[in-house]
Amino acid sequence: MKKLEAIIKPFKLDDVREALAQIGVNGMTVTEVKGFGRQKGHTEMYRGAEYNVDFLPKIKLEIVIVDEDVERAIEAIMNTAQTGKIGDGKIFVYDVERVIRIRTGEENEEAV
Repeated sequence: MKKLEAIIKPFKLDDVREALAQIGVNGMTVTEVKGFGRQKGHTEMYRGAEYNVDFLPKIKLEIVIVDEDVERAIEAIMNTAQTGKIGDGKIFVYDVERVIRIRTGEENEEAV
């Protein structure tokens, strides 16, 4: 099993969720986060004053899926989250050793 962590732009969340649902992804955890990458934030004007916004709002998706579905999930995220502009985000892929469903005690694929 793998855990995908995707950092995306907030307005892309619904599109990405729908695309993942179409390929059979049943669950995910969504967190509102702030951060920056190479763009180092940006400058904005407010009431005539210029100020730096160092941390940009993003959405972090966490998805645990079986190995066979990883590439399809990555493609679904990339195809829907990509705008072609700086700050589209990143996808991280991690190995998952063990998953346990607290309610039933099911483990691994049955728990996902």
